[in-house]
Amino acid sequence: MAEILAALRSLMAFHTPPLDALIVPSEDYHQSEYVSDRDKRRQFVSGFTGSAGLALITKTEARLWTDGRYFLQALQQLSDEWQLMRMGEDPPVDAWMSDNLPEEAAIGVDPWCVSVDTAQKWERAFEKKQQKLVQTSSNLVDEVWKNRPPAEINPVIVHPLEFAGRSVAEKLKDLREKLPKENSRGLIITALDEVAWLYNIRGSDVSYCPVVHAFAIVTLNSAFFYVDKRKVSSKVSSSLQENGIEVREYGEVSSDVALLASNQLDKDTGLRSGRNGVCENDKCESEENSNDLTWVDPASCCYALFSKLDAKKVLLQPSPLALAKALKNPVELDGLKNAHIRDGAAVVQYLVWLDKQMQEIYGASGYFLEGKGAGKKRSDNVKLTEVTVSDKLEGFRASKEHFRGLSFPTISSVGPNAAIIHYEPEAETCAELDPDSIYLFDSGAQYLDGTTDITRTVHFGKPSAHEKTCYTSVLKGHIALGNARFPNGTNGPALDILARIPLWKYGLDYRHGTGHGVGSYLYVHEGPHTLSFRQQPRSVPLQVSMTVTDEPGYYEDGSFGIRLENVLVIKEADTEFNFGDKGYLSFEHITWAPYQIKLIDFSLLTPEEIEWLNSYHSKCREILSPFMDKNEQDWLKKATEPVSA
Repeated sequence: MAEILAALRSLMAFHTPPLDALIVPSEDYHQSEYVSDRDKRRQFVSGFTGSAGLALITKTEARLWTDGRYFLQALQQLSDEWQLMRMGEDPPVDAWMSDNLPEEAAIGVDPWCVSVDTAQKWERAFEKKQQKLVQTSSNLVDEVWKNRPPAEINPVIVHPLEFAGRSVAEKLKDLREKLPKENSRGLIITALDEVAWLYNIRGSDVSYCPVVHAFAIVTLNSAFFYVDKRKVSSKVSSSLQENGIEVREYGEVSSDVALLASNQLDKDTGLRSGRNGVCENDKCESEENSNDLTWVDPASCCYALFSKLDAKKVLLQPSPLALAKALKNPVELDGLKNAHIRDGAAVVQYLVWLDKQMQEIYGASGYFLEGKGAGKKRSDNVKLTEVTVSDKLEGFRASKEHFRGLSFPTISSVGPNAAIIHYEPEAETCAELDPDSIYLFDSGAQYLDGTTDITRTVHFGKPSAHEKTCYTSVLKGHIALGNARFPNGTNGPALDILARIPLWKYGLDYRHGTGHGVGSYLYVHEGPHTLSFRQQPRSVPLQVSMTVTDEPGYYEDGSFGIRLENVLVIKEADTEFNFGDKGYLSFEHITWAPYQIKLIDFSLLTPEEIEWLNSYHSKCREILSPFMDKNEQDWLKKATEPVSA
């Protein structure tokens, strides 16, 4: 790490102008949460592998900002040259730079790797001391990264209508109807999942995310797809052309954005920018003049592309595709429900296997009985680790129809590791399973018909009274949120408290949001809505047919962690009254896997909560049994037996 920092500081000194600081964000050219290996620049310079964070390198210091999910992990991974800055506790990066860097400091960043929103926020902070955000002409990290992974040429795949549910033509028509309403002549689409969703394509350019590195521009008459053409077969190219989409090289987006700004991009097609692509006398002229804004999403569009536009003629507002993508159509909803059933079957099969292994190898009392482990392994030749068991879980999923891979790296965590919220085990350093410790696994898969995300926490020995209290409090919050009814227009942060109240009763809490949207064979984390205690400036109200996770937790550093997570679909609620004629909404669970009965302190549950648990378990049994053999069915029957206080 010291060598990397020294090399970067040398480049900073010789840069024109010389840089007082260099910002290394986590994001790629599309502001993605998950990036390909060759775009993990922040990880390369800092050694910190979490998905969220920002590195700042000055002449004498190196600091890393990250959020509460990663505090423990960052402390473990950062070398002595680095100082951890805790988001929400320490000063944010813009305030720190403004206060601690000298007057007129030059602060460098690759403008392709920072959003318009973020860059403008920094520039406002820099005004106080006349500091300057410098757009570097090349990425300085790439210059010192000797063994940077090469770009992969992965094929673009057409996502069939039987899974997408809506045609590209329909989606483009909807989008084009929105442009004139905002006086916009075109939309620059930079978020990878929005490009994939709009054009009904998928790919494998980013691990765990079925997306293609590509940009898109859609105008009233034209549609462009900017991608490495080597990824596009003649068949895929024909499919795109049938929908009026022109395929161009990835790098051409830069010059085309400039053409769009000067209203020359559509001219290449020989069409005038009339609302319907048809000109009557001089009618188009007036429409052209009124539709002169270029629409960019300030959260996902990079500063490099924005800088090619006339700022006075830019519409800076959230992409209309984010909400359209979040509102699942009936085909997508059916697909998601089916995918979660197959996924639930895989999770139960895994638990059946793991229960047997823990008893046979470690002498554990098992999933159902409470008792201390035998104290020593029954077999010295065989051991289960966080990685070997998560590989087994992947195997159960891989046997299911439409499986295409995992949706994120499996969080398979024993004891103290479970307290690391986004823990990612590695074969060389991971822990062995322990019959006397909690085991938390948070995992999901990509299926052609849907994306899944589920967390369960189990114990194969004798949980302590404290562990049971914590687990039951998390379960109570999970049930309370899932059973909520709320009026139309409610934002996610208004409901987040429901999952925390049972924990707050004991003075406990957790440092992450309670829920996120889930894509339809796309990103496992999907906006624009969220369920979080943090007010999100872009968050939209919860609406019918959105997906959202319900995942409260509790983490005791150095000891254990607990999280329970299901995916929910928002639907209309059948309420007795309808105050204010707003209409009321509720949630429907689509995740199916049992909660471990022996971790529950039933004296803390209300009769209604016990009734809900029994009803949910009954549905688990009914829905999953057809996918199981006799042994697995027997185990599931036992795991879902009705309980009483």
